[in-house]
Amino acid sequence: MKNSLYFLICISFLFFNCKTDRQTKTANESDNLIKNDTTSTEAEEHKTESVYEYTEDGIKVSAISHATMVLEYNDTSIYIDPVGGKEAFKGFNPPTFAIITDIHGDHLNVETLQQISTSTTIIIGPRAVAEQMPEELKNNFTVIFNGLSRNFKTSKIELNVEAIPMYNLPEDENSRHPKGRGNGYILTINGKRIYISGDTEDIPEMRQLKNIDMAFVCMNLPYTMTVDSAASAVLQFNPKEVFPYHYRGQGGLSDVDKFKNIINSQNSDIKVIQLDWYH
Repeated sequence: MKNSLYFLICISFLFFNCKTDRQTKTANESDNLIKNDTTSTEAEEHKTESVYEYTEDGIKVSAISHATMVLEYNDTSIYIDPVGGKEAFKGFNPPTFAIITDIHGDHLNVETLQQISTSTTIIIGPRAVAEQMPEELKNNFTVIFNGLSRNFKTSKIELNVEAIPMYNLPEDENSRHPKGRGNGYILTINGKRIYISGDTEDIPEMRQLKNIDMAFVCMNLPYTMTVDSAASAVLQFNPKEVFPYHYRGQGGLSDVDKFKNIINSQNSDIKVIQLDWYH
């Protein structure tokens, strides 16, 4: 009798332990599933999709790479600093206008211009760029100097191009971007004033800009300016919208989130638009 009672107690103990182990294991597995599902959900919530295009009042901006972009309006394509070969512009109409800011390789690539230009493409840039054009492109080249502007009109678009200084500070003979060699620009399309900084630092001419609707502002070291300087200048000339671009330097990519935070902490009316220029 005593042995039978002992046997029943042992069986009951083993059954209880096994059941508890199974419950614990099931609970742990459920916890892991919940944890993994939560992690996946959080990852999806924080996952941001890269944006390469932006459209405002019929003007479409497409970020190609670094300093290179395409502006489109009324079936007209304007290529800014086209580099990267013909493949970089797959899907875009050939340029009615190609606008060049400076002679450096991230802004001027003659081979790309030869591949994308048509017989009617108008190429616009400073004299230093014109001097590097092959003969077949010189006939369609228009030189524009700092402080001057030109009007261009086709059946689909009227474009005003004003050349704005772009240069390094302090100004000296060893400057990578001396004043007068390259151009920033203000393009007026459909009544919208679009500023393209080119390679510049926080210069007085930029701070004095007025009535800018869209601004493309560079920020990379050691070639142009810091994020803080760029944000300070933008707060001064107060565009409606600003696009950080040309933000890859020797140390990698500049902190464009910091740029946005500086601006919007002081002026929430300026819309900071972050496109992916390095996809």
